[in-house]
Amino acid sequence: MLWLALFVMQDETALLAARVAASPRLTLERTEVRVAVPGLGFPSAVTMDAQGQIYVLQREEKLAPVMVVDAAGQVLRSWGQGLYKIPHSIRLDPQGNVWTVDSSNSQVHKFTSQGEKLMTIDVGGQPNNGSAFNGTTDIAFAPNGQLYISDGYGNARVLVYTPDGKKVREWGKAGTGPGEFNQPHGIAIDNGVVYVADRKNGRLQRFNLAGKFLGEWAGLGMVTSVSAHGGAIWIGTQQRSEPTSADGWILKLDRRTGKILGHTESAHGHHCVNLSGGQVLSGARPDHVYRWLYRRK
Repeated sequence: MLWLALFVMQDETALLAARVAASPRLTLERTEVRVAVPGLGFPSAVTMDAQGQIYVLQREEKLAPVMVVDAAGQVLRSWGQGLYKIPHSIRLDPQGNVWTVDSSNSQVHKFTSQGEKLMTIDVGGQPNNGSAFNGTTDIAFAPNGQLYISDGYGNARVLVYTPDGKKVREWGKAGTGPGEFNQPHGIAIDNGVVYVADRKNGRLQRFNLAGKFLGEWAGLGMVTSVSAHGGAIWIGTQQRSEPTSADGWILKLDRRTGKILGHTESAHGHHCVNLSGGQVLSGARPDHVYRWLYRRK
């Protein structure tokens, strides 16, 4: 019944707020880095390489979707115009290659750090859901080089590919049970565990590399993104009771228990990445011309 669903949501909202408030505030200083391009679109995702160059994936069709900028926001190089419908996620693999995910045409592109396209994976299998958002959401890299792709718009699954783009397996379906998803929106791999941000189910699910369900951490709000670094799991989340454009938190979690180890406020962390040196990056919402960069004090 509607009244019961509202009661449960209110209880969940209060519980998450209390859990966050009880955790330490992370010693991170928020810094705005404005990309020096007029009319920049919504920066859906950002990441950074070992040289400190920032990779921004943005959605203004008149501009190049992939922009590489320095710490001052000056564009060093850009590429990808005409390749995307809805740019959604950008990640760097251990070799420094650039991977992007499109949440409409369900394509995954691999580039060199200079923008030379190396491979495209057409995931396919998208149902007609009547929405422009009807494709893949994120990508993660296993130690053996295999690619793990979350497919959360239209579908509710995780797919695994070989390094050269051949499909190995998939798992998941729509639902609320173990191994089921309601918009898997982010994915990360750490110490042999696959973490999937099960966004609209308000939880982080855990699997082994073969897709066996290992457990879940529930009550984390609308988990949008997940990354792993330094023996901890990092998520971008917000209250499920609020619109998807609402502000929220970046949370640091214990990778063994899911306990919240620390928090910082976020202008909706659509995609967060924790990097060496204690830096955390996230895209800004809605259509700001900058993204957020957090640096350890």
